[in-house]
Order: sequence, then C-alpha cells, then structure tokens
Amino acid sequence: MLVANIVLVGTSHIAKQSVHEVDAAIEKYDPALIAIELDRPRLEGLLHPRKQKMSLRDIRNIGMTGYVFSLIGAWAEKHMGGQVGMKPGADMLRAVKVAQAKKIPVALIDQDIGITLKRLSKEVTWKEKGRFVIDIIKGLVARDKKLPFDLRTVPTQDVIDMLIKEVRKRYPNVYRVLVAERNDVMAQRLARLSKKEPERKIVAIIGAGHEQEMATLIRRYLTTSI
Repeated sequence: MLVANIVLVGTSHIAKQSVHEVDAAIEKYDPALIAIELDRPRLEGLLHPRKQKMSLRDIRNIGMTGYVFSLIGAWAEKHMGGQVGMKPGADMLRAVKVAQAKKIPVALIDQDIGITLKRLSKEVTWKEKGRFVIDIIKGLVARDKKLPFDLRTVPTQDVIDMLIKEVRKRYPNVYRVLVAERNDVMAQRLARLSKKEPERKIVAIIGAGHEQEMATLIRRYLTTSI
C-alpha cells in the first residue's frame, strides 16, 4: 500500500510468502530508507538469538501481566512458526539483511517493548485475564481445529478484519495497547520520516494487522504538525 512516499508492506511474521514480498518491495521501489516494526531490543534478539531470562528487576518493571503475555506470545509464535518451518520474525530479519547488503539505512519505528508490556500490566482488566485463560484452555482442547487461513501466507484483509473485530470485542484493552497505541506511534514516526525527505521512497515492513489503520493515521499526520 502506497501512502505518499511510504510503501507499507503488510506481512505475517512466520509466513514464507512475507519474506518474498519483502524482497520484491525493496527490489521494486529501491528505497532510500527501510523502516521495520521493531525496537532495539527485539532487533538485537533477531540478530543475536539466545535465551535470555528476565531478571526480577525487569519483571517488576514491566509487571507480571506483561511478563506472562510476553512468554505466551513468544511460545505461540514459535509453535506456529514450527508448523510451517519458519522462525518468528523472518520477515523483519530479511528486511534488515537486505538493507545491510544494499547499504540502505534502517529505521526502527515500533514502541519500546518494555513500555508496551508495562502498559499491558497496567491496563488489562481481570475480566480480560479470565477470558484469556478460558481461551487458552479451549485452544488446548481443540488444538486440531483448522485455522481460518494458511499460516504459510499473509491472511486476506477479510480474515484480518474478522480477527481484529474479535480481539477488540473480547480484549478491548489488549487491543488498545498492543495494536492501536503502537499503530499511532509507528504512524507518527513514519510521517516524520516522510516529511524530512518527501521525494525519497520509504519501504515500511509491518504486520498485516497494522496496515489499514496505520495508512489512515499516516495520511492524517502528514497534513498536521507532529
């Protein structure tokens, strides 16, 4: 999706299709900058994968809810990636590797993961926590249930809209912290980068679930002072 001089490439972090689409977008647009949906700690984790245990100080800083969500999220991505033979974050890692090979600058546009997890601990309600436990149990009981899309490909917009609608309904605060707030941060940062050099292309690699709302926000921020 093209917004001004920004090319938004919506990906799935475990889909082989996404790696090919990253290659194709960079080859087609020959960008002056590649932006990725990562912060510094997560980029370091992709470039230098190793098991790191959070200290008690780290856990106290982000809160127990944020810590548990990070563990479950990492496990889920690893489990699904194993089903299709892909490591989580392969799309982002590919973008970084191509940028390094072509000597293209990389911009990290996502909010710091520590802030996001701390916000989760503060904002998620007990009702949402209870629903989360119930949904995990249901998932374990019906783990052979077919997903509404192929994990090897990027979901269609209809599927993305359906999943987002369900998350917003069952987990409104989780959606706000994990999706809406980060969309706003990333859109503002991309708009600032666009305004600096409006004639030069920026390719932004982001999760497909962020693409539509971020496009709307970027258009708004490009016409306002930020």
